[in-house]
Amino acid sequence: MENNILLKPGHTACAGCGQAIAAKLVIEAAGANTIVVNNTGCLEVFTTAFPETAWNVPWIHSLFENAAAVASGVESALKYLGKKETTNVIAQAGDGGTADIGLQALSGMLERGHDILYVCYDNEAYMNTGVQRSGLTPFDTNTTTSPIGTKSTGNQRPKKPMPEIANAHGIPYVATASVAFIPDLQRKVKKAIATKGPKYMQIHVPCPLGWRHEPGATVTVARMAVETGLYPLFEYENGVLISKRQIAPKPVQEYLKLQGRFKHLLNNPDQLKLVQEVADNNIKKYGLKAEAQQQV
Repeated sequence: MENNILLKPGHTACAGCGQAIAAKLVIEAAGANTIVVNNTGCLEVFTTAFPETAWNVPWIHSLFENAAAVASGVESALKYLGKKETTNVIAQAGDGGTADIGLQALSGMLERGHDILYVCYDNEAYMNTGVQRSGLTPFDTNTTTSPIGTKSTGNQRPKKPMPEIANAHGIPYVATASVAFIPDLQRKVKKAIATKGPKYMQIHVPCPLGWRHEPGATVTVARMAVETGLYPLFEYENGVLISKRQIAPKPVQEYLKLQGRFKHLLNNPDQLKLVQEVADNNIKKYGLKAEAQQQV
């Protein structure tokens, strides 16, 4: 295996795993002079089955909740040794390890001002432990802890606004990305790495197993999330929205029908209307709608 491959093939990710795609793209953009701190989760499990590892950079496994805290210690040690200027530090976790279990450690990392890129791989549930809902699970999603039934249409809570929560810490860079838009994702990683101080990126990574879509449809599903407005792509610098990917919005049904986790909504117009409102609110909030040419 060539030494310049930073996340090597041969790991045990599921076919079509969006997280595996994103992790490879992130480390390729960050480069070899990077130390990665990874919490417990799918990415840790499928890339580091003892005694082997798919990582070709220094990689540290932390607990489910403290990747940001461990990365803070790594960054502080590098500063003490005079090596921080030549070494990038990435803390990475899934949505549960970021928005729920790891939120306190993440907040501390951001508030203290550590020069670290924090990456949340957002597959919208606790996939490694059985597809339980997380704070980033979308409204009306069918999961094992938000099951559908005669009195339930799935998860009743809105998706936690983690980019806005990170932004509230006054950090220099916050961005969202998607595995469906590779140049955009890698540009944002490079920009974050070049920015001094704490940075937060949230990357949408479809999970064929938990979302119940075809493994070959991962990029299609991810793209449709963006094109419906359900997963807006944007960048903030110092609290100011500086860019967003504009779209010609498609109906949310085009996204929902691709996934078994939303099958119960397709013949429920009242719930479809509520999900459409989520997308419409995102489109309005971030100014996502591309202006069409006026017909004379």
